[in-house]
Amino acid sequence: METRIENSKRPQVFPWDRVLKVGSRVTFCCILPAGQIFNKMYLMGYNDSNMNTTKISNQTYTLTVPLKQASKDSCTNVICETNTSNNGACAYIGYPPGDRDLQCETQNLESVECHWTVGRNTHLLLKNPTVYQLLGSLCENGSMGRCKMEVKVDVGERNWTLTAQNNLGKVELSDYADLTKRVHMIAPKGMTVSSVNARNVTLEWEWTVQQYNNLNITCQVKVSHGERNTIRESFGVGLDFSVLNDLIPHWTYNVTVRCGTTQHFWKWSDWSTSINFLTKSDVPDALDVWMQLKGTQTIIIWKIPLANQSHGDIKIYEVTWAKTTERERQERVKLKNEHRLSSAQLSLDTTLDYLVTVTAWNINGSSSPSTITIPGLNPESSDSVERVDTSWIIGSNGCFNLSWSSSPTASCGYIVDWCPTIKECKMEWLKMHPNETNARICSKSLNDGVRYSLSLYACTQGAPVLLERREGYVSEKRIEDGLFKSLEWKQRDSDVEVSWDPIDLRQQSAFIQGYVLYCLDNNNKIIISFHSDNPEATNLTARNLNISSYTFTMKAQTAVGECGTTSTTVTLNSLTDNLVKPVIICLVTVFSLLSLITILCYRHWTCIKQKVYPSIPKPVLTDEWLTSPDGKSCRPLCMDQSEADIVDVSELHCNSVALENGYVSQENMFFVFSQTVKGYYNQPLKKYIPSPLTYPITANGSQLGLPSSLFKSRSVFPNPSYDLIIQSRDHQSNSGPELHEGTHIHRSSSGYQPQTTAETFTVNQTTEDPESPMSGVSTYILLPQSASK
Repeated sequence: METRIENSKRPQVFPWDRVLKVGSRVTFCCILPAGQIFNKMYLMGYNDSNMNTTKISNQTYTLTVPLKQASKDSCTNVICETNTSNNGACAYIGYPPGDRDLQCETQNLESVECHWTVGRNTHLLLKNPTVYQLLGSLCENGSMGRCKMEVKVDVGERNWTLTAQNNLGKVELSDYADLTKRVHMIAPKGMTVSSVNARNVTLEWEWTVQQYNNLNITCQVKVSHGERNTIRESFGVGLDFSVLNDLIPHWTYNVTVRCGTTQHFWKWSDWSTSINFLTKSDVPDALDVWMQLKGTQTIIIWKIPLANQSHGDIKIYEVTWAKTTERERQERVKLKNEHRLSSAQLSLDTTLDYLVTVTAWNINGSSSPSTITIPGLNPESSDSVERVDTSWIIGSNGCFNLSWSSSPTASCGYIVDWCPTIKECKMEWLKMHPNETNARICSKSLNDGVRYSLSLYACTQGAPVLLERREGYVSEKRIEDGLFKSLEWKQRDSDVEVSWDPIDLRQQSAFIQGYVLYCLDNNNKIIISFHSDNPEATNLTARNLNISSYTFTMKAQTAVGECGTTSTTVTLNSLTDNLVKPVIICLVTVFSLLSLITILCYRHWTCIKQKVYPSIPKPVLTDEWLTSPDGKSCRPLCMDQSEADIVDVSELHCNSVALENGYVSQENMFFVFSQTVKGYYNQPLKKYIPSPLTYPITANGSQLGLPSSLFKSRSVFPNPSYDLIIQSRDHQSNSGPELHEGTHIHRSSSGYQPQTTAETFTVNQTTEDPESPMSGVSTYILLPQSASK
């Protein structure tokens, strides 16, 4: 060494290639060549502040350092530098073995295999790896924590010892055990599937260890299909097969097996190599059938069978139906399975109950029938039967959580169906057992902001019974602005009524709990607000506003806040301004009405005049009318006050008598004219006639005893014999008759007759009410008769 140092031109560091333990304190020495000056000495990867260099002589220096970390890759370099060169040494810094937890077992009862937990990395793998020995025999793969040794395993406990050693230390591990109770079986080999049927198969395997044929074995078969895994166990001595039952027809499975001893079970073997197999096809499973009523149409719906339910391709769906009172009279229809058919529309009498059955067919036959009773709706009571309370429901995490009280009518369970409230949809449903009173409804078709109707039915032996209805959203969303499409306003004095059309459900992405009306001034500052908690309201009134311009903003109140903002501008008019329009409307209405009446009267004036003021024909007296048919004279008709009566139509009584005393000729006649005008001319006219008054008449036709002042008017009637002048008074005569001297009146069966030789003239006029639309004058004239008669 001294020769090497003397001949070396570089510094030499000692110790060189030494195995060192982490945590120890080590001193390294650096010897310099002649003529070189020491600079520094250090360990790579260590902090210089922890190093202490000491000068021994001009050519010898030492470095003492605590070893706090192990070498990372191979070794740690110790460097010594001079003014002209540097050199170093490699130090292997590591740990002694730290292995633990020895455990030994056997797989074939002819060898032992031990396992343990390997300690931390010694970092001495290249320079000084750990050496493992089991019962004094070297373990080739000891660094992996496993050691196998051929040895006869006998019954009974013994000590199994393992040693682990390197230059820094030694560890000895022991396990005291009876390995006949620690049999870790080898995985089955040669897996095969035999006797494949639609719903069961037989799985077989082989053992490579002869001793397993005498052991009581338990095996687990892991059956996988899709994302589902199930474990099935089998037992037996030397078990080498397993029968798998309750499989899905026409379905692909993946299976693997592991086994262990039943008595003194130690560990499961590793899983065998997996194999796949396909079961044979079979008839489809019974369909999940439900109903959907749309007006008079009944839609029978079913869930499309999954591949594990159809057991082959579905060819035909068969639907039969019959009245529950006439089940033997069935109607039937077969539907080809095209475009994933899942419903059948039937036209049934909605007042009757029907029994509907649906079956699916594939190449192996038909499924078991699925039956549902369609309830009939009684026209008189259907509304009350189907009317149930509807409550709100809010979902969470994209699902609806329902709960309800148990119903004694639900003998076979419950059905929950759901569908969007406002549009045609494909009904979805879920069936539950009778003891379930809650359900979590989740579906890919459920969307946020869409209102859904959920109905709960009780499954009975007959028709389903509706129990509850719910409406709600899986998640409410803010309603878009412009919700109030037809926002209108009307001023009422100092109030303004704002109205809108009912909100369409299609626009409601959340439950509307009420409305709020904001009044903003020209600076968009809220002056006042008005609220309504009625979600069905269609108007709000802003009260006691000043005459000005406002911006009215309507918003809907929901659980996610105020939304659906809609605004309109309003300008209020003074109260006097508001009167102008009604007044103008009234005037125009009156003018139009008067104009219409005027036009109608003008066009129909002739008819109106005829109806209101009919023309009255004038009386015409002819010779025939004045002369009696039998040539005899007509006696005068005289009535006293007590015998006054109503006289119809004009009457004329005549009598041809030879007048005496030369007053009137034989051809002259007495006549009495009575006329009463009342009503229309062609109807009988009646007039009360008081008793007549009789006055004598001279031969020249003048009245006797009557002053001329009483006769103010004259009425002339043409007569072939003579002209008779009838004079009447303005005033009404007395109610009773007046008797004059020389006049005698007596009553006879034919009326009153004058008793003197002088003929008398009786005049009595009655004037009707001047305000009467028709007035008339009744005049009675009694001409003198001959005394000789």
